[in-house]
Amino acid sequence: MEEPFVRYDVADGFATLTFDSPHNRNALSSKLVRELVAGINQANEDPAVRGIVLAHTGDTFCAGADLKEATTADPATAADQRTRVMIDVLRGILASDKPVVAHIDGNVRAGGMGIIAACDLVVAGPSSSFALTEVRIGMAPFMISLTLVPRLSQRAASRYFLTGEKFDAATAQEIGLITVAADDAAAEVKRLCGELRKGSPQGLAESKRLVNAQLLATFDAEAEALAKRSAGFFGTPEVIEGMTAFFQKRLPNWAQ
Repeated sequence: MEEPFVRYDVADGFATLTFDSPHNRNALSSKLVRELVAGINQANEDPAVRGIVLAHTGDTFCAGADLKEATTADPATAADQRTRVMIDVLRGILASDKPVVAHIDGNVRAGGMGIIAACDLVVAGPSSSFALTEVRIGMAPFMISLTLVPRLSQRAASRYFLTGEKFDAATAQEIGLITVAADDAAAEVKRLCGELRKGSPQGLAESKRLVNAQLLATFDAEAEALAKRSAGFFGTPEVIEGMTAFFQKRLPNWAQ
């Protein structure tokens, strides 16, 4: 039987979806994303589940798109499929009636950044690091901008979208990407889940709707246009060069 890339467990009223695809640093392969969407739906439909925790194995929460998978099919078609599924993931987290908590103690890159920005609470441990690296392979963070831009300060969005540089948990908290930078992330997640458990299901659901109303409205208004822009970039000369350089572990021609 094929091992899952996302493990699903329920304990103490919370469904934990653990990214467990260490061979590709929990990249957003079609299998991982499919299992993530299924896990969110399963948790949403279970009345015994009060909230959802996204966690990970290994030293990386999520490395972003699975670039090897991206090169195995027609670039435009594959890009469109990934974009559509990413919309489902981000909107599923935002629109879930149940609070979603991200438990991170590792690296977060590219698409993984959009996922944590969609979460209601994010706790990052001391081993965490963050970066938006799309610009370095000829891309831009199209779809994930829908969740990132509303969370970040304007100056921070400009800096990290454009430079692709890495930053730590303390900086992530300062600019609004995460909720808490904690020395013991597991203990802080447990504490926050205890606080959430004190809220009634309908109270939590309605409070989340209030907080996310504008974000969801913007998401729904802009997702389709951004999806088309994103799909149009795959297969362009700069993206081909950027991805080739990435796999060859060299600088792309514009950085030499």
